[in-house]
Amino acid sequence: MDKKWIFLLILSSFLVSCGEFNNVLKSTDYEYKFKKGVEYYQAKDYNHAITLFEELVYAFRGTSKGDDLYYYYANSCYNQGDYLLSGHYFKSIVEQYPRSEYAEEAQFMIGMCFFKDSPDPMLDQEVTLKAIDALQLYINMYPYSTKRVEEARMLIDELNEKIVYKSFLSARLYFDMGYYKSSVIALNNSLNDHPITKHREEIKFLLFKSKYLLGVNSIEEKKRERLNDAMDEYFTFVDEFPDSKYTKEVKRDYAQIKVLLGIEQQTSTTIN
Repeated sequence: MDKKWIFLLILSSFLVSCGEFNNVLKSTDYEYKFKKGVEYYQAKDYNHAITLFEELVYAFRGTSKGDDLYYYYANSCYNQGDYLLSGHYFKSIVEQYPRSEYAEEAQFMIGMCFFKDSPDPMLDQEVTLKAIDALQLYINMYPYSTKRVEEARMLIDELNEKIVYKSFLSARLYFDMGYYKSSVIALNNSLNDHPITKHREEIKFLLFKSKYLLGVNSIEEKKRERLNDAMDEYFTFVDEFPDSKYTKEVKRDYAQIKVLLGIEQQTSTTIN
């Protein structure tokens, strides 16, 4: 069979499909439309499914099949990447049909929709926080759902890392601009809020570096106090990360702190 005939067959099939869908769309039988919508959904034809489900929202609202409609509509939107609308209809299940067979899954999927919409760490993290809250609520409501609870915890950890990384990037911006006091505050807040993070070594290094440069660049009345604070941070860092990739740099800065505090004279010895 040549390419022309294959093209004509595909075109013919497409036109027949469009004609069938238009007939469904024109129907005033809501039950029939819903049945066909589910068929499109099961065939992964989410565009057609969404078009039909959208027409049925008001007709099915408050009825015994409302949660079925919301469930298929929400999942169709989710599979099309419309997480905002998907989350809205999953939330509708939870709020309007709390005893529905879909209620547990819907609560989890609310968190998943926020998770999918969570932006790059450089951007505002309001949606990320909403994702964490929704997933934590799921864990609180369904603590014995072992598989999903474990997944929810993993997602929360990932989201928390994003928030930590944003705080790290913000602090790094303060650091790069020479606002060392603001950098110290931001980094301490990050560690207080998220003491366990894969970025901990970087944060602790930047915290020491910020305190060191804050001390070095301070007026005389505040220099000694701030350098002593940086020295304390040095001991904390090397104790926690004895084999850090930053060890050579922090040792060099520590040696300079001792010179500035009069603990040790300047030498030409290289710190390894």
